Amino acid sequence: MAIVYLSLGSNKGDRIGYVQQAAGLLGADSGITIVRTSAFYETEPWNMNTKTWFVNAIVEVKTKYSPKELLDICQRIEKQLGREHKTASNYEDRTIDIDILFYNKDIINEENLVIPHKYVHLRAFNLVPMMELNSEYEHPVLHKTIVEMHNDLENPEMVFLYGTRVDF
Repeated sequence: MAIVYLSLGSNKGDRIGYVQQAAGLLGADSGITIVRTSAFYETEPWNMNTKTWFVNAIVEVKTKYSPKELLDICQRIEKQLGREHKTASNYEDRTIDIDILFYNKDIINEENLVIPHKYVHLRAFNLVPMMELNSEYEHPVLHKTIVEMHNDLENPEMVFLYGTRVDF
């Protein structure tokens, strides 16, 4: 079984509810076991033209699925929770966003799937909750720990502990 770190985020509607529902739907799949989840964090939008802040969390899972199969499941859950994928390259408000940050120590660079996530090292909203779960995890391409990548951030956006922890 693979160890995977997923980023869950929402800035539209019931933000906490969508993150909780996404985690619940992931955990309800017989091929995915939720190991643990970070606390929920409220974060500034990153590289987006919106004023609505996000609620973000990281979920550590074990899965029997391949990276591509897991991506398909994540996209199905996003759609089920009302996510509309636009063709434009700009980020837009969303009910839920599920990103595969790390899949074991695998390095995948395909047209529709890049693992480790190509921006994980630049995003405090990924790194702060990831530090809570596995601060010494080493990025398989950059060969830096989560803490080292966080320390390298030039302009970390605001990340506030939301005070909600959900165990599945």
